Amino acid sequence: MPKTKTPYFFFLFTTLMILSACNQGPEDDTPWVNLFDGKSLNGFSQKGGKANYEVRDGMVVGSTVHDTPNSFMATDKMYGDFILELDYKVDSTMNSGIQIRSNSFPYYQNGRVHGYQVEIDPSDRAWSAGIYDEGRRGWLNPLPDNPDAQKAFKQNDWNHYRIEAIGDTIQTWINGVPAANLIDDKTAEGFIALQVHAIPKENKAGTEIMWKNIKILTDSLSKYNQPSPIPPITTKNTLTQSEKDNGWKLLWDGKTTDGWRGAKLDEFPEEGWKIEDGVLSVLSSGGQESAAGGDIVTKDLYGNFELMADFKLTEGANSGIKYFVDTDMNKGEGSSIGLEYQVLDDERHPDAKLGKNGNRTVSSLYDLIPADPDKPINPIGEWNTARIVSDGMHVEHWLNGVKVLEYERKSPEYKKLVSESKYAKWPNFGESDEGHILLQDHGNLVSFRNIKIRTLPEGEK
Repeated sequence: MPKTKTPYFFFLFTTLMILSACNQGPEDDTPWVNLFDGKSLNGFSQKGGKANYEVRDGMVVGSTVHDTPNSFMATDKMYGDFILELDYKVDSTMNSGIQIRSNSFPYYQNGRVHGYQVEIDPSDRAWSAGIYDEGRRGWLNPLPDNPDAQKAFKQNDWNHYRIEAIGDTIQTWINGVPAANLIDDKTAEGFIALQVHAIPKENKAGTEIMWKNIKILTDSLSKYNQPSPIPPITTKNTLTQSEKDNGWKLLWDGKTTDGWRGAKLDEFPEEGWKIEDGVLSVLSSGGQESAAGGDIVTKDLYGNFELMADFKLTEGANSGIKYFVDTDMNKGEGSSIGLEYQVLDDERHPDAKLGKNGNRTVSSLYDLIPADPDKPINPIGEWNTARIVSDGMHVEHWLNGVKVLEYERKSPEYKKLVSESKYAKWPNFGESDEGHILLQDHGNLVSFRNIKIRTLPEGEK
């Protein structure tokens, strides 16, 4: 072979290699890690129900069974920020989903799996890749207004999901089409799981869903993320569709002082409280009770209700959420009088050691009934969710989804507790049929958001 041909073929080969490299997709070098090895369920554990899971031909195959709750094949490892891609094929009669940032705790509904779910929905509704909150709030980002994503699902065929969970933002794509774009910071970390939904008796057992090519990226996410063109849905100071359907309304709109006034004023306090970035904060003023802006109360009165509010403590802080408040009972110094859901830094505030048997600790009925000592409280600086249910005379306190105490207003046991407390001097304390909701100024920086309420017909929780 003549020597002159060698440089030509070398040049042609090099040129082809360069062109090939230039034509590769931008993610060809993405450092994906396989969650599923294609051969076994190593690194996974089943939670919830007893649906069947097996590995078949490089796929995870889940099949339905009767008389069992939702089942989840969950990663043993926990994930916070990530990009996840996978393929699935689902029977047209099934419902399923991909759990992300999900958890299972013994104290939460006996270990019930809860957290974000990227829906798999082959029904005519076609909300596949929408975001549902399993075991908690229901639908967060359904897809009734995204026909392109609804049409992207392929019935009885393989579908591809891309899921990005970065910070407080979760974005999804179905077969390359943008689907959901959610801003929510309820849970920052949890396992990833493959769901087989429970089925009613009339549905055929043994229907299958298959997953394959399950891979995750946890490093250099800013380099690989794909911002969604879908306008985001935020859950801060807004109502989900499920909440609207169940009669909830915002008690605070996240922006103004509408609906609130000072407990001892006709209008909202001019100082001592701040509204910023969707957060309502009582400011620090040395720890004295109602000595700065003072307590604030709803202008409306409430009797049978369910109230929810997020609160965030600073170190050593003290505050409270009061209900059945009568602002005429105490016109002097100190806080207005009512039943109090205690908001407190138990570790650092001295009030936690006072009272009886811990009845001044966080989520307790202040000075009357202690909360369960095993209550799930998040660290200082993180958000917690208070829930108060007043159903006739029956009252419950909840913290982060767990019931921590309950009692009966006006009962002999209740009256005895009041008679032995700091409230003994107030006639018929806590026995009104209705009252204001109050956020307390105790001189410490404490923040609130997502304050919402619904009226309960008596006898309904």
